[in-house]
Amino acid sequence: MRLKKTLLSEITEYLRLHYESHEPRFAAKESQPLFPRAAKGILPRAKGSAARKPSDTDDAVLLDECAVPEPAAPAVNAAPAPIEAEPERMAAMPLPTAAYGDLSSRLDTLDESFQEALFRLIDERGMRDSVCYKRAGVDRKHFSKIRSNPAYRPSKPTAVAFAIALELSLEEATELLRKAGYALSHSSKFDVIVEYFIVNRRFDLRELNEALYEFDQPLING
Repeated sequence: MRLKKTLLSEITEYLRLHYESHEPRFAAKESQPLFPRAAKGILPRAKGSAARKPSDTDDAVLLDECAVPEPAAPAVNAAPAPIEAEPERMAAMPLPTAAYGDLSSRLDTLDESFQEALFRLIDERGMRDSVCYKRAGVDRKHFSKIRSNPAYRPSKPTAVAFAIALELSLEEATELLRKAGYALSHSSKFDVIVEYFIVNRRFDLRELNEALYEFDQPLING
């Protein structure tokens, strides 16, 4: 089944407005050297009266300026310089116990997991589990694995599939994806197309996959 031309044009326009392409807008200009001839080992030459050949006197002055001064003779009966003691090595100091305590308290108050959020949303909508996972294109074995594993972390397409199956709003879908560690970004064509379908409340996974296929994007559970 091919995507309808009107829907295809609407998605194309939505991408034009929301997709942030990373292609460079302007070609970088090559930097020009300050002295082109100097870059080749030739220094710029002064013009007019200032242009003259270096004389022997100039060489003598340069040599005199570059001469290294001789070290001063040590003073008679001068006391030897004190020898500095070797600095003591600092032992590795353990982190303050307060840091461990703060981390422990944060781990004890973790946010709702993806699994918890998924089954909460299913219950809130009064939807049967079988209806939900079939709409998401997930088989029963996979769904049972999700139910039995509180730490389950889905792939991004699977998380999107459940957002479509549950007919979530954009805010709800964004929150569900966040709990799985993902986000909808305008730098991804896949994400912008998914966003279009959620914003326009088109919750047909097959139709979404057809749109993704038209724009050469990976399919969802397909």
